[in-house]
Amino acid sequence: MAEAAVDRSSKSGLGPAGKPFSTFERLVAWRYLRARRKEAFISVIAGFSFVGIMLGVATLIIVMAVMNGFRTELVSRILGINGHMIVQPVDGPFTDYPALSGKLAAVPGVKMALPLVEGQVLASAQAGGSTGALVRGARAEDLTKLKTISDNIKSGDMVGYASGDGVLIGTRMADQLGLRVGDLITLTSPDGDITPMGVSPRIKSYKISGLFEIGMSEYDSSIIFMPLEEAQLYFNAEGLVQSIELFVDNPDDIDNLRSKVEEAAGRQIAVTDWRQRNQTFFSALQVERNVMFMILTLIVLVAALNIISGLIMLVKDKGSDIAILRTMGASAGAIMRIFFMTGAAIGIVGTIAGVLLGVLVCVNIESVRQFFSWISGTVLFNPQVYFLSQLPAEMDLSETISIVVMTLTLSFIATIFPAWRASRLDPVQALRYE
Repeated sequence: MAEAAVDRSSKSGLGPAGKPFSTFERLVAWRYLRARRKEAFISVIAGFSFVGIMLGVATLIIVMAVMNGFRTELVSRILGINGHMIVQPVDGPFTDYPALSGKLAAVPGVKMALPLVEGQVLASAQAGGSTGALVRGARAEDLTKLKTISDNIKSGDMVGYASGDGVLIGTRMADQLGLRVGDLITLTSPDGDITPMGVSPRIKSYKISGLFEIGMSEYDSSIIFMPLEEAQLYFNAEGLVQSIELFVDNPDDIDNLRSKVEEAAGRQIAVTDWRQRNQTFFSALQVERNVMFMILTLIVLVAALNIISGLIMLVKDKGSDIAILRTMGASAGAIMRIFFMTGAAIGIVGTIAGVLLGVLVCVNIESVRQFFSWISGTVLFNPQVYFLSQLPAEMDLSETISIVVMTLTLSFIATIFPAWRASRLDPVQALRYE
């Protein structure tokens, strides 16, 4: 009789002959996931675990995507208007900048060499209002190649700039000063003419040829582009430039170009790159990104702990069922796999739902921002604070995979102890008072 029972139970998947995660084990695990009236509280805990994992995964994906997008947008805008390498003179001013720019632009890996004259000014409008600004004097042919500017002229054109009769300003500066294309903007520089009474500020008005908008409020509100020859006259730098900015094909491979640029210059120069000039800024972004990942991982960890508590309560509630299954021939491994699948199912389904929710929000992140701005009546993600006019989101496949793997690992680990407790349950003790 006993041998026949064992043989029947083995064929049905209850005994040692049953395969791992057999049909019987899956059916029992699925039965335990469905709620009955007396198991409602356990199901509530399982529901909270599912929601916690879903929200944890979605939050991780959304936050990491926004921070990736934020960094990418900032890098593209900062490096789109500033050179990847900045070459400055050591032994004397760059009076031979046309020939030197040609040499540097010919270095393999360098896309463009941009001679610049820069200076701080006070920009004001005739109708009133003023703001600090940075004037960047550049040749018209070079500025045309700088697509971040030339492809983002929102009003006007570069014809006046190319003829030397106009300047380009950002849209935010124009709005702040109440200026339009064709108006005059007055620039005041403290480094003016030397008189018997001392240095007098230099004041001159320029016609606005065009308005650009690169999408970074700090630049759109503070930079003025002026024809190079006019900037040289304005800043008392006739026939020379202060620096030459190089734009390269691969900004991350900047170290390999440094020696080639120094050799091509043929004179003493000081070379700094974009990482050195923005080291503090990008380091802060990286630290913030890592800390946010660790903090948000705690949401998933809390949800995994809910899985433990829910399974332990389920094991206590199903003690008699486990004992009956054991007496019918189910092995300890089969019982362990049943409860492992029960807990793992919550983690797997919650993770899948979290990924779908995260992707959905990331794809519609700007619409979500506008909706919550409308609901709250406030401006979320203010461009004046965060530098960007839109909320960016850029999902990284490897990062998303690591979030999924981490979540599933925590969920599976959380199920091990309750499943082990269920497999160690003594049938005699469980049925003693039944």
